[in-house]
Amino acid sequence: MAFFEGSKMTAGYGSGPDIISSCSINVDRGEIVAILGPNGAGKSTAMKAMLGLLKLKSGSVLMDGKDISKLSPQDRVKQGISFVPQNKNVFPDLTVRENLEVGAFLRDDDVNKVIEEIYDLFPILKEKNLQIVGELSGGQRQQVALGRALMIKPSVLMLDEPTAGVSPIVMDELFQHIIKVKETNVAIIMVEQNAKQALSISDRGYVLVTGQNKFEGLGKELLQDPEVRRSFLGA
Repeated sequence: MAFFEGSKMTAGYGSGPDIISSCSINVDRGEIVAILGPNGAGKSTAMKAMLGLLKLKSGSVLMDGKDISKLSPQDRVKQGISFVPQNKNVFPDLTVRENLEVGAFLRDDDVNKVIEEIYDLFPILKEKNLQIVGELSGGQRQQVALGRALMIKPSVLMLDEPTAGVSPIVMDELFQHIIKVKETNVAIIMVEQNAKQALSISDRGYVLVTGQNKFEGLGKELLQDPEVRRSFLGA
């Protein structure tokens, strides 16, 4: 059994149609898993269901063998799940350090040690620690968002389009930072539009189509799969 798993999840919004149907995604600690697919495939919906932001009609969410399907999003955070949304993922009027301190809201110990660990992972944040985040570049703001999410020392990190709107050079840099986070034994699930690049750093990947698992496998295998390449990688 995987460390974190959404099993046969079916969910939608309100009384509308199901957006995901019997969709399954899992990840182990020290692993990066990418969720890919065309617009409207249900990628972000699957992530919201695993976070508890969307109620499941059927299926379950398991963490370390425990069913957490009934837990609120706040209680899932307390279990060690951290989330970086695509938009509004930093406090632009606060400094870098203040953003990190806000991320430590669940901690009751000295946060200085954890902040130093974040600075080791993201050296630019130490250099800019007193700068207002709204003045930073897009890539630097994303590092602040990642650092803030890591302040609770999560076992699961969920990223929604972490490289959206940044240049190819910054995208490569952010992916390298995500690899460094993985090496701290965090389980990482990311929704990504940059499919080729995401699969190149992912241990495994899932391709969703109309809310269902269409392809899944090792990242390098999906990169070489002729149908995946033709349909989703522009090759």
